[in-house]
Amino acid sequence: MYRRILVPLEHSPYDDVIIAHVRQLATLCKSSLLLMHVADGWAARHQKSLQLRESEEMRVDREYLEGWCATLRGEGFEADSILAGGDPASEIAAAADREHCDLIAMAVHGHRGLQDVIYGTTANTVRHRTMVPVLMVRGPAGLRLAGRPR
Repeated sequence: MYRRILVPLEHSPYDDVIIAHVRQLATLCKSSLLLMHVADGWAARHQKSLQLRESEEMRVDREYLEGWCATLRGEGFEADSILAGGDPASEIAAAADREHCDLIAMAVHGHRGLQDVIYGTTANTVRHRTMVPVLMVRGPAGLRLAGRPR
């Protein structure tokens, strides 16, 4: 059913939620996984246009993605990664098309009202920008948003 699943990670505890879900789905469907993180700091957003070297933020994000890939490969999954810079929703939608993914699986926080305005709604924007099906898995309330190194 799903041959290639794009899994955007945000470098937070919500990643554990989506990875746990995707492990089961990928096992059932014999899917390959494409992990993605979109660095959205100033240097990441302007790296290509200004020909900047990779920032510390991007180096840490790359190591984080590679750590997850190594873990998943060790469990027998086919896993690759992409580190992008820019607007998360645009980059995720573009990667899904470019990389021939047939599912985007994302963790969502479940913000409501004013929190949506403050924190944004990347998953909602992604679902409007792509024709690829989007699976949204809600993480439990109260997860700490700050990421931790893997």
